[in-house]
Amino acid sequence: MNKKTLVLGASLKPNRYSNYAIHRLVANKVETVAFGLREGEVSGVSIDTNLMAYEDIDTVTLYLNPKRQVDYYDYIISLKPKRVIFNPGTENPELYKLLRENNISFEAACTLVLLSTNQY
Repeated sequence: MNKKTLVLGASLKPNRYSNYAIHRLVANKVETVAFGLREGEVSGVSIDTNLMAYEDIDTVTLYLNPKRQVDYYDYIISLKPKRVIFNPGTENPELYKLLRENNISFEAACTLVLLSTNQY
């Protein structure tokens, strides 16, 4: 299962769901890249603080609330991911509309649950 995934809103804090997600993605052998506000490393994955032009992103998993997502709309679309996962608390109808217009699928789901139930 190699669905290269960008964790958008990655945190170095071990009690954050984005941090758990990085650990679980790596444990499931999913190629993982991450963007967050603070540089660092989680489970061998470097957290970038600059928006990178990542290649071949299958999935963007969001850990930013809807207000914070606005600054990243164009960036997410520019990556041309196959899908975007809206984790609990990140649901955003405005971004859903933009993704639909750009033929990018999305789901309101929990990355951790999808991984633990082999639905990722």
